Amino acid sequence: MSRHEFAPGLVIQGFEPPLPLSRFKLAAFDMDSTLIDIECVDEIADMAGMKEEVAAITEAAMRGEIADYKDSLRRRVALLRGVTIADLELVYTTRLRFNPGAARLVAACKAAGMKTLLVSGGFTFFTDRIRDKLGIDFTRSNILEIESGPNCGQLTGRMVNQPWGDICDGAEKRKMLLETCASLGISPKEAIAVGDGANDLPMLGEAGLSVAFHAKPKVREQAMVSIESGGLDRLLEVLR
Repeated sequence: MSRHEFAPGLVIQGFEPPLPLSRFKLAAFDMDSTLIDIECVDEIADMAGMKEEVAAITEAAMRGEIADYKDSLRRRVALLRGVTIADLELVYTTRLRFNPGAARLVAACKAAGMKTLLVSGGFTFFTDRIRDKLGIDFTRSNILEIESGPNCGQLTGRMVNQPWGDICDGAEKRKMLLETCASLGISPKEAIAVGDGANDLPMLGEAGLSVAFHAKPKVREQAMVSIESGGLDRLLEVLR
């Protein structure tokens, strides 16, 4: 089926709507610029006076113009050295907002009996709070290393290795989606995946329904649903 506008600002390809929501058992979401309206790393960088430099790397990574996402994230995080926990708190309380329709879409998925997953190249300082606010079942994201000793409470400019690996990139998002499906005893084709950047493409490619939200061109072209105006809950226009 060709790519076509199903409704103003809502483009679909590869299926004929509506799809029954009951077909799906898991909904996986990216965080930055998907569930929330900022890129957290860029806003943290602003606290260090480095937003322009960091945001340029973020934009290139999200557009798929940087081949090594892990290296791009390490470069960005290195520029955050010296930012304080208080600065992170300020980003959370004054700059982070849910995107329109995010809470409604997650609630609709949960009401339909689906499990929910948050997979992010961002940081646990934010993903854990988003998880708790929305009642999300599973998460995977990165841990910012914090200085001890004289500089206690400041970022070191590094991330902490975790039991599953070092950095949650596109490959890790895909792996976590597949592992979560396996643990639930479902097929990846029973999952919905929602994202906006190139590092979401590996998990979008595995899901039964791939959704781009105000996404980069490469992601819009490949997703089965592209929400190009309005909120995340516009997905419910093609799901019943």
